[in-house]
Amino acid sequence: MHKPVVSGGAVMSKVLLVGQAPGVKEPILGRPFAWTAGKTMFRWFSEQCGVDEATFRGTVYMAAVCRCFPGKSAHGGGDRVPSPAEITQCGSWLDAELRLLKPDLVIPVGKLAIAQFLPVGPLVEMIGKRFRSERAGVAFDLVPLPHPSGASPWHRMEPGRSLLMQALRKIAAHPAWPMQ
Repeated sequence: MHKPVVSGGAVMSKVLLVGQAPGVKEPILGRPFAWTAGKTMFRWFSEQCGVDEATFRGTVYMAAVCRCFPGKSAHGGGDRVPSPAEITQCGSWLDAELRLLKPDLVIPVGKLAIAQFLPVGPLVEMIGKRFRSERAGVAFDLVPLPHPSGASPWHRMEPGRSLLMQALRKIAAHPAWPMQ
């Protein structure tokens, strides 16, 4: 893992978005989802939930499974997936944030983030649905999203596109969503 730690900033919110890990640009720019995947994700929230990036960043707490850039993949195909040991080591931060915020809604983005709350399964069984979950002694609703990476076509083709839209509608309609 490569320092510095990337944080979404201190936002008291009943909505917690959990990403996977920062990319190579996020440590330089000093914020999560600051590059290509972020542009895609914030476009989703703008078009489907009526909230622009600045408003989102100011009203939704953003965390990650791992807080530091894991480095490039040895195979050259993008970023390295954090190891189970790295995920465990960073897990105490996520648990502390959950206990502090006591969110009503958690939005895990991508398979690695989703796996921190639900058993691993196909995205078609998780995206577009709302689950009741618990972690660190805190119970909350969970609405998973696919990763907005340009490397993954899942959210751009069916059934992924429709399931993504369904998930975003569930987020926008949730009582904890701050833009209601």
